[in-house]
Amino acid sequence: MKIAIIGTGNVGGALATAWSKAGHQILLGVRDTANFKGDGLLENANTSVHSIEEAVKMAEVILVATPPQFAESLALAFGDVSGKVIIDSTNAVRTKPENYPTAYHAFKAMTKAEVVKCFNSTGFENMQNPVYHGEKIDMFMAGDDAEAKEIAQQLAFDAGFGTCWDFGKADKVVLLEQFALSWINLAIMQGHGRDIAFRVVRR
Repeated sequence: MKIAIIGTGNVGGALATAWSKAGHQILLGVRDTANFKGDGLLENANTSVHSIEEAVKMAEVILVATPPQFAESLALAFGDVSGKVIIDSTNAVRTKPENYPTAYHAFKAMTKAEVVKCFNSTGFENMQNPVYHGEKIDMFMAGDDAEAKEIAQQLAFDAGFGTCWDFGKADKVVLLEQFALSWINLAIMQGHGRDIAFRVVRR
C-alpha cells in the first residue's frame, strides 16, 4: 500500500519503519521538506519525503500521528480524500481539536475519507518491537468504517502485532483514548516504565 505518514516523530517514525520493512511505500508528509529532520527514516526502503498535500494525494492510507489539536487544519490541508483511509493515532487526553472531542471526530466530520482510530493505545517502543518473551502484544481499533478497520488490522499485523481487537464503533473512540490513558498511567504516571503492554488472553 501507499501510506502517507503525517507526523514523523516517535509513533509515526516507528510505524513508517515497520511498514517499510513489510514492503509498503511510505510517503512522509511534512510542512517544510527543506528542513526535514527525520533523515534517518529516509534510509528505510520505499520511503520518500513530500509536502503534506503531495503525500496525501499519492497515498491510499493516511496515518495521522500529530498532536490532536492539528486535526482540523490537517483536514482542510488534505483536500479531497474521498476513497482514502485515515488512521487516527492521536489521543485527546491533554489537548483536543477546537470543535471536536477527538481528531477522529474531526476527520469524520470534515472529510469524506474512511476513518479509524488505531495505533494510539501504547507507546512507540511497543510499535518498534511488539514482541514480549516470544508473544506478540495486541493492538486495538474503533470506528464506524468496516473497510478502514480491515486495513488497520492488516497494518497492525504488518507491524508485528498479534491481534487487532475491535473496540467498537464511533461511540467507543473516546473509550479507546481512555484505554490509552490507562497505559500512560501505568507506564509513566505510576512509574512502571514504558516496556509494558496489553494483551487479551482467553481461558
